[in-house]
Amino acid sequence: MKHYLITLCALLCACSTHKAVTGTQGMAADTIKVLTYNIHHANPPSKKDVIDLDAIANVIKQQQPDFVALQEVDVHTGRSGRDVDEAAVLAEKTGMHARFAKGIPYGGGEYGIAVLSRYPIQQGHAYALPSAPGSKGEPRALCTVTVKLPNGRQVMMASTHLDVLKPETDRLLQIRAIAGILGTAGMPVILGGDFNSKPGSATIQVLDSAFTRTCSNCAFTIPVDKPNRTIDHIAYAPANAFKVTAHTVIPERYASDHLPVAATLVLLQ
Repeated sequence: MKHYLITLCALLCACSTHKAVTGTQGMAADTIKVLTYNIHHANPPSKKDVIDLDAIANVIKQQQPDFVALQEVDVHTGRSGRDVDEAAVLAEKTGMHARFAKGIPYGGGEYGIAVLSRYPIQQGHAYALPSAPGSKGEPRALCTVTVKLPNGRQVMMASTHLDVLKPETDRLLQIRAIAGILGTAGMPVILGGDFNSKPGSATIQVLDSAFTRTCSNCAFTIPVDKPNRTIDHIAYAPANAFKVTAHTVIPERYASDHLPVAATLVLLQ
């Protein structure tokens, strides 16, 4: 009996150790699921002036991501609620951690981007991105978080939302700044965002020179009713840091005017 109990204890300890180094969805610890989502300040396009954070949270929970890059996030604005921090609310509703970066002051509060992380955030930073002198574009930002994965390795997740105006002068300045910032991270980096740029554009050519996108023939992401262009992207660096095992544009047409984009990556040794 004593020998049996010792053997049973060893088996239970082995099982417990294995569980500790696997991901929250039962995946291996080196597998990372990422979502990028322009949430239109949680205003469903079909419902003017309605804020539906539950709808956005449900989209996120259904995908069970490790990281989410969010764009068009309101914090304490008149239109979404002076007492509402959308990044914090979404973190609470999804059981994740949040970091917000202001793009512009808006409606008595702030409007910008955020990153949600399933893992505790070790460091978070907000960077203001450049615009050309005299530009009429809105100020833009980059939000980054650094986390330690269950396997002990560090990765950085970043979110951005580039300028929308034509020509793409500001977008080129912004993507070059992002490449410079993330190029000094010293660890594997994943970047998600609304780049307001289609594949083949000068902006995406710069993105592709510094990062590897999770798709080469990307499905359309906007508008939700009849998508006709791809402007929401997920990318990573360095090129040998990850292997992409899935890239999906999710057909969720109620919660926002953009379709969410998901990618599954394996962190390579």
